[in-house]
Order: sequence, then structure tokens, then C-alpha cells
Amino acid sequence: MSDKLPNEFADWSDTSIETRCIRAGQDPDPRTGSMIVPIFQTSTFKWPEVGTSTGYEYSRTANPTRAALQASIASLEGAEWGLAFASGTAAMREVAMLLNPGEHILMARDAYGGTFRLLDVHTRRHGIDVSMVDLTDLEQVEGGIRPNTKLIWLETPTNPIMAVADIAAIADIAHTVGALLSVDNTFATPYLQQPLALGADLVIHSATKYLAGHSDVVIGAVVGNDPDLFTRLQEQQNDCGAVPSPFDSWLTLRGIKTLPVRMDRHGANAIAVANFLNDHPNVAEVYYPGLPEAPGHELAQKQMRNFGGMVSFRMPTREAAIHVCNSTRIFQLAESLGGVESLIEHPDSMTHLAVSGTEFAIDGGVIRASIGIENIDDLIADLEQALAGVR
Repeated sequence: MSDKLPNEFADWSDTSIETRCIRAGQDPDPRTGSMIVPIFQTSTFKWPEVGTSTGYEYSRTANPTRAALQASIASLEGAEWGLAFASGTAAMREVAMLLNPGEHILMARDAYGGTFRLLDVHTRRHGIDVSMVDLTDLEQVEGGIRPNTKLIWLETPTNPIMAVADIAAIADIAHTVGALLSVDNTFATPYLQQPLALGADLVIHSATKYLAGHSDVVIGAVVGNDPDLFTRLQEQQNDCGAVPSPFDSWLTLRGIKTLPVRMDRHGANAIAVANFLNDHPNVAEVYYPGLPEAPGHELAQKQMRNFGGMVSFRMPTREAAIHVCNSTRIFQLAESLGGVESLIEHPDSMTHLAVSGTEFAIDGGVIRASIGIENIDDLIADLEQALAGVR
């Protein structure tokens, strides 16, 4: 059974992404007319007769609710196909496993700590080499290419320093040497950024975050256009079995319906928070591509619809950063991001602990904030009182 299923769902490619968020992959149920995709909470499916299935046989291989989600995410990214996985990390692992022993991945030196741990530790065990450079510097990208480089691994904006890389330029570099470009689009989402249209070969999502949007599911996805990559990744999805449940798929479909309005509010709140922090005397530096002075501002303007809901900032000391993280009331101290509620965390102690103490460590003064959709005056007042306690 193929989870690509391009003919099972109506084609909404001629509509805006706002409409596709609500309609693509989310057709009314043909049997009952249900406007909401059913949760097909089953492990197995009845065959009409030997040798003839309904197209669904076993839910590890394919499930109608998961197929709907895959069609939805593919449509949002302008992709030919999509595959959903049990988590963003599971999706990343299957992309890394496209490579053979002896081949090389070039990745950002400021990538998410979990990505670093997956590639630098576990992927190396399979004989795949990994090296890190600053992917915002095209000279470093070109200098990091080796004869065996088969994949450039990019996230933009980066987590947590919010650095912006040139997707189109890096795609050209990758393709010149016969390598693939994968882009982690978790922070930006397909509503704000379209990596495939800029030349990427694969787009990865921790759909746990903004796509699902409500901090109640763990799920991942990979999308692309190349049919050979689809076949290989689908086989890995089935053979390795790291698939999301029907309920998790359904929750993500529900979240996608409101993605545009949420991302507009996330972005509006985030730029207001970034400006507030930028003017605050107790804050040493703000990392947000929406600020005109940010290094990647002009590039982000070209690549993104708005600048997203993630804001990071640096306090003068590690102790000051920890104090702020421990002092907010509306911003909850927690890992993850992308939900409707605002979160705050200390990367060097939490999400990026895997690189703490290495040359890739995040400065101990850095705080990462996921800006939610609460009232902006309340959010700024919360940060103001937390920052006021810094001595």
C-alpha cells in the first residue's frame, strides 16, 4: 500500500495555503459525509478476498488517517509526497539513513542539540561521517564539501540563535557536487517558508511544534518531490515502524487547520517581544531575524512570509539567564516550542545539553523563548518583571 495516495484526495494546488490548511487531505468522509477526517483506530483491515485488499492492510504500512495527514503536509509544502513519523527525530533518522557507510553529511554547527546528538553520535556508528560548519557562510559551505558528501543538513532559522541561511544558494552548492539538501522547516513552517521551491530536495518537520500547535502530540514528517526518495523513505518507514498513531495524526490535522492564523499571531507577538528585549538595558543581545540589524534580516525577508514565533536573547551572565527563566509566570519553563502557550528555556541546561562543554556549546547566557498567542501586553509585562530582578 502506498501512503503517497495522490489520487485519493482532492487537488487543492490551485488555492492559497490558507485554504489548503483547511481542505488539503481533509476531504469529507465519502461513506458518512463526516466533515472531519475519521480516526481509523485499527491495526488491521479486512481483505475482500485473497489477493485483493482495500489498499489498506496493516496500520504500520498505511492508515487512512495518517494518509490524510501526509497528503495535507505535502500540499502545504508544494510537495509530491509526504511521510509521517512517530517524532521529528524519527523523521530525521530516516533521512540520515538514506546514506551509505563511508558517505558524508555536512551540517550546521549551531543546529538543535537533538540533531547534533543524532548525527554526531548515532549516525556515525553506521559509518556515516558528519562535520559541522557555519552554513550561513557560503565559503564555509563550499569549503566543507568533501568528495563523499551526499547530504547537506540545514535548519533555518537555526535553533536557538535564529541564524538564517540561504536555501537557494546552498541547494546550488549541494547539487553541483551531487549531494542532497534537506531543510528542517520546523521553526518557519510551510506557511512562512517554502524550501522545496528554493531548491531543497527534502523538508523535515517536527510536526509536534507549530504544525500540531497545541503541545499535545509528538510527531514528525518528511516531504519531497523525488519518486526514488519517496520509495526508499516509505520502505524505511514501513520496515523500521516508527509511525504515528491514527490519533496523533488526527490531532495534527486538527492543528494544521489553524496554522495560518496562529503563525500570524505568533509572528506579531514575537516582533513586539524582540523589540522590547532589544531596548531593555538588562539584555545583552537579541537573536531574531525580524530586527532590521539582525545579520540575516534581508535574507529572511526574501525567504519568509514573516519572521516566526521564536525569539532568543542573551543575558550578561549564565546566572542572570537562569534567574529570568525561573522568574516568569506566563512564560512556562519547558522544553519544546510552537504551541499556543509561551515557553521559556535555558538551552545550555536543557535542549542543547548534548553540546554543552563542546566547541558547539550555546553560551550560558542565552535564553530561548517560544512566543505564544496570549495577549502581547501580558507577555511583555511578564518579561519585564522577570528582567527587573536581574542584578
